[in-house]
Amino acid sequence: MTLPALSLAVVGADYDNEDKARSNRRFEIALCRPGDPIELVPDPKNKADSSAVAVLSERGIQIGYVTAERCGRIGALIRSGHELRAVFQQAAPYGCVIRVAFDGELPVVDLAAQPIRPRPELAEGADPDFDFEPDADWPD
Repeated sequence: MTLPALSLAVVGADYDNEDKARSNRRFEIALCRPGDPIELVPDPKNKADSSAVAVLSERGIQIGYVTAERCGRIGALIRSGHELRAVFQQAAPYGCVIRVAFDGELPVVDLAAQPIRPRPELAEGADPDFDFEPDADWPD
């Protein structure tokens, strides 16, 4: 059974890349266009989270990380051999959104069907500046 495609928030756009002055995540996100290929790379040596998944633009520049809520599952899918294909979907205040498809499927960017919008209500303790709404039908 092929897993359904999903949109993922990419966070950490305000942090420096390891090369410091040579690349800037926000600038790289500004260069990305809907449909540009994106690479997802597990980052087990990440000091903050050993299940972190780095997100790279088509130019190989890191633009952030998959959110902590999704990185464990996405990393496990990568390690278990699922083929992931990802594309840039759109910039967002916290970084950007990417679209990911699995097992040979191609991700489709449909901004009209997947607009970024504020949540109508926030869960207790939720960050009011974080306006990503995950796909409701994706199995966790």
